[in-house]
Amino acid sequence: MANQPERREYDIDIPTEVEAGTYADFASIWHTADSFVLDFAVLKRPPKPTVNDDGSRVVKVPTRVVTRVRVPPSQVFEIMKGLEKQLSMWERSHGARRRPPADS
Repeated sequence: MANQPERREYDIDIPTEVEAGTYADFASIWHTADSFVLDFAVLKRPPKPTVNDDGSRVVKVPTRVVTRVRVPPSQVFEIMKGLEKQLSMWERSHGARRRPPADS
């Protein structure tokens, strides 16, 4: 086992001013060649049905990005594994959550 790399353990220090976290209603995820971008946002006011210039009906949801996180592609896989692990633990504690119906 001498050829195996040493296991890393991160000692994470959270600055007091960000320790409470930031609430977000949803995340918009997009990418460039060099990074994945996660824009976390909150609703500013209730959604409002409107009609676009072309006559199509749409519900506008006014939002504000509260934070943007850029992640290198290599780290996205680790984030996905971590989210899956935490979701599985959450479901074991609180029960499986019903998925909302897909938007039409």
